[in-house]
Amino acid sequence: MSDTQTKPALPDHLSANPRSPHYVAACFEHEIGIRLNGKERTDVEEYCISEGWVKIPSPKAKDRRGQPLLMTIKGTVEAYYL
Repeated sequence: MSDTQTKPALPDHLSANPRSPHYVAACFEHEIGIRLNGKERTDVEEYCISEGWVKIPSPKAKDRRGQPLLMTIKGTVEAYYL
């Protein structure tokens, strides 16, 4: 089996949560960078390029399952491989 470094194309909508329908495991085999309004973000849990938003976890608020609540920030989103 040959080990090629072909990276899959990044989807328009991607989530880091494995329970989400927008989760693509093949994309997370490589590091992904997100730029929002020209600034690098390292805390993005989900993004949508066409709609122009990212979701980041709230520092304190949790849902009833103990997961952090996600806050939506709008702007110009760029996703790329590092």
